Amino acid sequence: MKVQLAGLELSNPVIAASGTFGYGIEFEEIVSLERIGGFVTKGISLQPLSGHPPPRIVQTASGMLNAIGLQNVGVDEFVARKLPSMSRYPKCKVFVNVFGYTEAEYVAVIERLNEAAGIAAYELNVSCPNVHAGGMAFGADPGSLEYLVRCARAATTRPLIVKLSPNVTSIAQMAKIAEKAGADAVSLVNTFLAMSIDPETRKPRLSNVTGGLSGPAIKPIALRMVYEVARAVSIPVIGMGGIVTAEDAVEFLLAGATALQVGTASYADPRAVERLARGLESWCRGHHVERVSSLTGALDLSRP
Repeated sequence: MKVQLAGLELSNPVIAASGTFGYGIEFEEIVSLERIGGFVTKGISLQPLSGHPPPRIVQTASGMLNAIGLQNVGVDEFVARKLPSMSRYPKCKVFVNVFGYTEAEYVAVIERLNEAAGIAAYELNVSCPNVHAGGMAFGADPGSLEYLVRCARAATTRPLIVKLSPNVTSIAQMAKIAEKAGADAVSLVNTFLAMSIDPETRKPRLSNVTGGLSGPAIKPIALRMVYEVARAVSIPVIGMGGIVTAEDAVEFLLAGATALQVGTASYADPRAVERLARGLESWCRGHHVERVSSLTGALDLSRP
């Protein structure tokens, strides 16, 4: 079940996605952290953020909308009080999602994190649709994305993953830009910009008006985008978007993903990420797959 990702060895390819797993340690009494490949922290910013006022989450058909607004404790509090607890789980890789409103803020967060032990890699959040500055503004503009990734690459020797936005004309082109600028891997997709309206009150159901759509509803689109990106770049691809079952996970691997992130499923089942890791291993045994890594890009395109 081991996979190689951007110079790291993961015990299995299943990773808990950013924004759905807190700072990791909150789940230690629910999930056997040593049984998953790793987790991505919620977005960490230079200063603490309180996020948007409620309502911030709305259920939708086969999914959910969220506009949390990147609420987090800030990088100093994270390094001092959140990160040290994860040293109890050395097999579980810690990926820190990094967010900023400017290139300088991204770099400042990374430089502060560079001083801390126990971090496997950084995931640059250039694709959050729930903030009014930063986030998706970088991921949707080719020039801004290239410059930001170059700045981040120069600031650290740790592996650098760029989390891509699906809210672009060509996600494959954005992946190429990230690769050229120095990314060691890309993760996709983040949520789709969407909204929900209450017809009785005639008001948006989210305080932010719009939010990010996730869950099984987006899986077919996310799968197609992973397939396109995997064919466009030579760096590893981490796939996500509506993964609930082991079969979902296999689809993303066949489309070209090296590893997977599980997000919205954790809201319905807090043990979803561990269940997926066990389920994927069981699927591989049942289908006589000796190495899960052999599934990556193994999509059969021949006609019947």
